[in-house]
Amino acid sequence: MQLAIASDHAGYPLKAALVPWLEAEGHEVLDLGTDGTASVDYPDFGRALAEAVADGRAQRGIAICGTGIGISIAVNRHPALRCARVDEPVSAALARQHNDANAIALGARLIGEEMARACLTAFLSADFEGGRHQPRVDKLGARQEMPA
Repeated sequence: MQLAIASDHAGYPLKAALVPWLEAEGHEVLDLGTDGTASVDYPDFGRALAEAVADGRAQRGIAICGTGIGISIAVNRHPALRCARVDEPVSAALARQHNDANAIALGARLIGEEMARACLTAFLSADFEGGRHQPRVDKLGARQEMPA
C-alpha cells in the first residue's frame, strides 16, 4: 500500500521508528517530514499529508504529533480526508470499518512504538464495511447547513 506519513517535532522520533517498519512490512512510504526535533508547526505537516492522500499520491495517511489532536484537526480541515485519532487497535480498525477513515493520527507522547504498530496494523488491514455506514460517511463530505 502507498502510505504518506508526516509529523511535527514531537512526533518525529515515533515517525522515524515507524517508517522502516512500514517499509519492511511491504508498504511504499512517502515521508513528508519533519526531519528532526526542531520546533515546527503541525498544521503545515497535516496539510501536506491531507494533500498527498487527496491527490492520490498515497492511499492512506499517518499523522503524528505529541498528542495526535492538533495534527488530526489539521488533516481533517481538508474535505476529502477522514482522519481518526486513536490510541489502541480496536478504534483504529473501527475507524476504517465504520467511518472509512483514510488517515490515522497518533499521539507520540501518549503511546509507545509497540502500540503505534498495533494501531497501524489494525488500521491498514481493515476494510470499510459500507452498508449502513455509507450514508453517514457520505454526509461527512457533503456541505451541511448548521441549524439556527
